[in-house]
Amino acid sequence: MKALRGILACLLICTLMAPVPGTAATPAASRNRGASPQQLEGDQRILQALNRFTFGPRPGDLAAVRAMGLDAWFEQQLHPASIDESALNGRLARFPAMQWSFRDLIFRVPPNPLLRQAMNGRMNVPPSGVLHAVYENGIYREQQRRAGKFNPPAPAGPPPATQPPPETGSPAAGQPDAQAMALAASMDSLDGTAQSDAILALPPQQRLDRLAAMQPPDFEAFLRSLSPRQRQQLTAGMAPGLAEAVEDLENPQRLVVSELLAERLTRDIYSNAQLQEVMTDFWLNHFNIYLHKNELMPYYLTGYARETIRPYALGKFQDLLEAVAHSPAMLIYLDNAQSTGPHSLAAKRFARASFRRPRLRRQQPPGLNENYARELMELHTVGVNGGYTQADVIQVARVLTGWTVERPLMGGNFLFNPNRHEPGAKKVMGKKIKGHGEQQGEALLHMLASSPATGHFLSQELAVRFVSDNPPPALVDRMAKTYLASGGDISAVLRTLYHSPEFWSASDYRAKVKTPLEFVVSAARATNANIENFQPLIGTLNQMGMPLYGCIPPSGYDWNAATWVSTTSLVDRMNFALALAANRFPGIRVRFAPENANPAMASPQQQEAQLERLLIPGGVSISTRSAALEQFRSRWANAMPLRTANLTIRPNGRSAPPTPLEREDQMLAGLLLGSPEFQRR
Repeated sequence: MKALRGILACLLICTLMAPVPGTAATPAASRNRGASPQQLEGDQRILQALNRFTFGPRPGDLAAVRAMGLDAWFEQQLHPASIDESALNGRLARFPAMQWSFRDLIFRVPPNPLLRQAMNGRMNVPPSGVLHAVYENGIYREQQRRAGKFNPPAPAGPPPATQPPPETGSPAAGQPDAQAMALAASMDSLDGTAQSDAILALPPQQRLDRLAAMQPPDFEAFLRSLSPRQRQQLTAGMAPGLAEAVEDLENPQRLVVSELLAERLTRDIYSNAQLQEVMTDFWLNHFNIYLHKNELMPYYLTGYARETIRPYALGKFQDLLEAVAHSPAMLIYLDNAQSTGPHSLAAKRFARASFRRPRLRRQQPPGLNENYARELMELHTVGVNGGYTQADVIQVARVLTGWTVERPLMGGNFLFNPNRHEPGAKKVMGKKIKGHGEQQGEALLHMLASSPATGHFLSQELAVRFVSDNPPPALVDRMAKTYLASGGDISAVLRTLYHSPEFWSASDYRAKVKTPLEFVVSAARATNANIENFQPLIGTLNQMGMPLYGCIPPSGYDWNAATWVSTTSLVDRMNFALALAANRFPGIRVRFAPENANPAMASPQQQEAQLERLLIPGGVSISTRSAALEQFRSRWANAMPLRTANLTIRPNGRSAPPTPLEREDQMLAGLLLGSPEFQRR
């Protein structure tokens, strides 16, 4: 099987790297001159829009857009506030911590720096309740870690389906009552196995209270004693807040990271405002921040997409740029929070203090940090060829001195500190920066956002993301012209792209190779996957080399095909496709056909409609489609039940192994997901 997948991967590489059919004999440069390119028509036009402006079509999307009208659908996508997201919001309710403010989050789910402060007596531990136990457990783990004795238990398995009872035991509330303490005392007399079974049999709230009443060493020992199935039972029947509290007791930092990544995938897969999510992903990559910059960065990132990126993803670029420049996450990631003007009041005070106290001379004096200034120009606005020099980078860094974060360990927001600001006039790219103090930074951001170089740089990036790896220069120029004329309106630029003939060129149909994120999310959408556990998807993205928030350089991930097409990566994609189709990922279920399908009782029209559900929407070519339909028509002809990727459930709740017929169905479905056509968008 491995050898077969290697051969398939080699064939996929040849297919993906080959020119799009119908364009091989005509160089791209010559196609952009003279006669207009052949235009897409009919359903191909709809599929082009669905594949580029969403993370991939779902079953039924093609028909829905056809009924609404493509232009009306696109305009609706440009106005996400008008789109019903009630189903998405129901799924997002599983991640309560992702809705909290930064200050609430670090208090209720304390990061290691806060736990170290509590351990050293610099802050008070909450006096009682579940949150008291969270801090006590965290301090114990930190003490064990310092002593070299701590070996964290394995994480829990996929979370079970949750219910919505009152959440009186959420991390910020609730405390074990006398009855709970008495119950704990009675259980202490039981041996290890009996005690574990008794705890797991408790109602959800009592179970949480019992865990919170344990001393930290006992809690760690209890977790290690559980089998994988018992670990799943630990949060069975719990509402999201209660299940979250259990994870908080065990590992607050892991809770934040897992919910941060799961929430993002939830939005990508299930949001109806797909263009907004695609553009949020685009800007998160454009303004890239690395998840593991420090121990607090996952906490800062919880609000980065929600408050800094998504609200401005389809608005004015200057508003987005200013939001990013004021973001604690960006100021910390690119070190501007510690940048201090060499002639500022803070620098002078340090110099005087070090003169009086020689011990201070061994410390690094506060100074200018150019990291954010350089990336602001090279990656965020005018681009590397935007006409700036190293001297301009230094001037930008001086303008932005004093842009920092107030008490970052305590959830501080943006702060302009005039004591750190470099005084005096500054000139960037030949233009004097007006104003004083923080006003200079605002004037700088306006200058960069309104620069023609910025308009062209962003238009080029957008055209690469939505059109082709080498977009036509004429298209980029029109988009840049719209950018300047509209005052940097992102929706206006996208509207120009949408109405350009180059976007609808038949030569660029399926010309973009999906990144790992696009492939994984589009596969989940195409199969109507019901996802209770996002860890398999997160692990798959890590294995494919595109972990969420995992790009270390500030440049972000590359969108070009050459970056993602190799034998290893395509074998990984094929393995994922086969595993997804066969329902081998715990906590993820896909269905391609109706349950209990009875071909003998179905009309030809019903059979055809059910067969359609087997095919990835918009994901395969006509020839592949015909071959798949022919394969399954033979099943219908023999009156065989069609249950692709539907596992039979035994009375004990366990999934029965698939029959040979089901395995064959699953293999074909997986091959469709791994086909060259589905790798393209």
